[in-house]
Amino acid sequence: MAQSNTSKTPRAVCVGILKGGFGKTTTALNLARELAHRNEKALLVDLDDNGHLTLNLGHRDAYQNGSGGDNENHAEAVLVNEADPRDYIVNVAGGLDLFPSHADLEGVESTLKDAVQGSARLKQHLVEPLLGEDYDYVVIDCPANRGKLNDNAMFATGNLIIPLRPELGYETGLDNTVNRLVKPARRYFDLDILAVVPSDLQRRIDQATLDQELLKEITTRDGVASKVPNFAYISPEDWEAIEAGEYDDGLPGIRHRDAINNSLRDANEPLRDFDRECDQLAAYDELAQIVEQGEVIRDE
Repeated sequence: MAQSNTSKTPRAVCVGILKGGFGKTTTALNLARELAHRNEKALLVDLDDNGHLTLNLGHRDAYQNGSGGDNENHAEAVLVNEADPRDYIVNVAGGLDLFPSHADLEGVESTLKDAVQGSARLKQHLVEPLLGEDYDYVVIDCPANRGKLNDNAMFATGNLIIPLRPELGYETGLDNTVNRLVKPARRYFDLDILAVVPSDLQRRIDQATLDQELLKEITTRDGVASKVPNFAYISPEDWEAIEAGEYDDGLPGIRHRDAINNSLRDANEPLRDFDRECDQLAAYDELAQIVEQGEVIRDE
């Protein structure tokens, strides 16, 4: 049963990192699904030109031929030609809807480079008409590269969630996203990092593993630690306990579960609809609360 949020402020957020394979699509999907579950309706926008989200949710025809029929590029229709985005939205599950990706998003990217207000089209023609009217929350799955589509996502939302995985290159992905996306964007408009989200963790954190390294990096780094959700945060006191071999407060971060991967890959649906008993739904629920609140509020 959906949990009503009577004091909600409509908010859009984008999920992005300048590195592929770091859980961006999985985070965007399950965050949006929890927002829909908690608030009855939410919109997911697939702005990634590889279309993994759209394809894995079973909307191959929309990706290849356009969701409006007649082989129309619906992304171009909305972002370039100012068509009504409602004509191209499809349902995913429950109250979660999707504005699909399209196979020729690269063509839209090129067109936007020369368009008047080319970085504001998503905000003007999709987010503003729908946010607060049709949906209280909009979640955008960004491309993993710089460009006009990423600019549009950041400008349209003003809020960014950065997903990370304990793999080689995670620090480069985080630094590049901050230095090559966030800082340049902030020269022109307000952009907040709402959360830095470590996921797919599989190992104990009291040993020298990439899981431990990633968690220590983000929970002790100035400007980043305050953005780590409570389900992944480790305090300085807890790090001392870990070093002393006295930490027994569970395993932080979104943990690896086969259900998370299988839900999208095999069943073409969000985790909640595939396995509502999965223990990691609580983490996505907290992430949804962060979006509702507009910030991480640290547990006392």
